[in-house]
Amino acid sequence: MPTIGNPAPDFTLPRDGEGSVTLSQLRPAKVVVYFYPKDDTSGCTLEAQEFTARLADFTDAGATVIGISKDSVKSHDKFCKKYGLGIILASDENGTTCEDYGVWAEKSMYGKTYFGIERSTFLVDGVGNLAQAWRKVSVKGHVDDVLAAVKAL
Repeated sequence: MPTIGNPAPDFTLPRDGEGSVTLSQLRPAKVVVYFYPKDDTSGCTLEAQEFTARLADFTDAGATVIGISKDSVKSHDKFCKKYGLGIILASDENGTTCEDYGVWAEKSMYGKTYFGIERSTFLVDGVGNLAQAWRKVSVKGHVDDVLAAVKAL
């Protein structure tokens, strides 16, 4: 699990629209890496739409936004097209990056326990260190909090 002030785990993952994205190749940009459970579900859709709506603000603040889930690239492409999303969506189908960031966690719903992605966001500074982390994120107002942290960095 990454710690504030230490290097963020690097990754290269396939992304929507073909190609791949590598965290370390985005330097010196700041990077917002957010993990979400599943494409086209209510909370995940709202979060992706809110990041997309504020994308110009993140870009103006020198940041790139990447959403990561275990969904396939094909699923990401459909999700982006359906909602007009403008952020990068990366596919971590084997779950390695989720585990590196400590977001693959035990969850429970209706008394049933299972493993899944814990909605979390990480802010990586321009040299690749973890600057801030938000775990067990509530979607409402979260994007504004992240943008404020990016601007303060």
